[in-house]
Amino acid sequence: MVIHKLSQHKIETAGPGKYGDGAGLQLRVSTKGSKTWVLRYRLFDRYREMGLGTLYDVSLDEAREKAKKYRKWVLNDIDPMEERKRLRREAKEKAQQESAPDPTFTTWAARYIRAHRRSWTNPKHGRQWVSTLKTYAKPIIGNKPVDQISTMDILNILKPIWYDKNETAKRIQGRIENILNYAAAHDYSNTQNPARWKGLLDNLLPKPSRINTIRHHPAMPYSEVSEFMAELSKKNSTSSLALQFLILNVSRTNEVLQARLKEIDLRSSMWTIPANRMKTRHEHRIPLSHAAMHILVRSGAAAAARIARNRDAYIFPGAREGRPLSNMALLQLMRKMGYGVNGNRGDYVPHGFRSAFRDWAGEVSSFPHHVAEMALAHTIQNKSEAAYRRGDLFDKRREMMTAWAEYIAA
Repeated sequence: MVIHKLSQHKIETAGPGKYGDGAGLQLRVSTKGSKTWVLRYRLFDRYREMGLGTLYDVSLDEAREKAKKYRKWVLNDIDPMEERKRLRREAKEKAQQESAPDPTFTTWAARYIRAHRRSWTNPKHGRQWVSTLKTYAKPIIGNKPVDQISTMDILNILKPIWYDKNETAKRIQGRIENILNYAAAHDYSNTQNPARWKGLLDNLLPKPSRINTIRHHPAMPYSEVSEFMAELSKKNSTSSLALQFLILNVSRTNEVLQARLKEIDLRSSMWTIPANRMKTRHEHRIPLSHAAMHILVRSGAAAAARIARNRDAYIFPGAREGRPLSNMALLQLMRKMGYGVNGNRGDYVPHGFRSAFRDWAGEVSSFPHHVAEMALAHTIQNKSEAAYRRGDLFDKRREMMTAWAEYIAA
């Protein structure tokens, strides 16, 4: 193969035409006298030509070096044109990244929320993330690049609310820590998280357990639930039916409001809540008592399920088509009845009926503790016990839920 066929004198005096070195490198001269380097190569039984620049920009020696490099790529089955495009694209992206300002905390917070939003079972949880970060974190670190956030910045966020709003403060700390860990995983932040609790902030702030008294959801005494249910059953609203269904099945508000027809098995009187809607992330089967089934009949869900009109429809639909009841519907109903914060009949809330059931199970019924815990879909804290507990005590729970329904209907 001749590769020195071209000479400096020849390329300077060449007229219009093509002049090659015998190995693919060509100097092409136009009728107007412009001179351009071209490399012609064969790859996968196909000939291609790629430009190497003009003679004005690329000398003979430089053209030979380029041709030599690209020939080696061809020998390794690499297309020089495609590889050059890829390298230029990467160089351009790198230059843009280096010239662009570092993403701020607000940017990373938005990215984190988008990445994790679908894993949150409760839509309210996502709204709380946004509101708390916007209220407390954004004014101090919102516009800061994450690698410039210091522990002092975190303390400036937390200290003003650590004693008066400790539960909120602790949640904000955890959320900021997660966001900074997320940024660090993308190589945009320090490996030493300035918002981490263990080994850092726990040495600078008093532990929540020492300043924060745990406040459980206000619960109606189980002895009053029967009278409350009697009053509730006289109301013919969707929210009333949903609240009765919640009490009978000792479920969480979101589990009831998001319930769909396809989750109900009428033949076996069973409600199956999928894992992605459960706090424990495990599917939960609930044996429905006769009273609970009667609620389905009153809501029209049983009839709709029989004719399979729309298996994806919500059992307790809201005012807007295709949407369930509002997350506040049950709480508002109780407030209208005189309950809730500053209520003249007690500060009880819907979630508190789970506590009422638990008290009834322990003080009135003869059912074992672990059956009640399974009915409430609580996580088994003892790891050894959890490892050996395979079943869900469904039949025993059916007896318990029937007894609970009979007690509050007495």
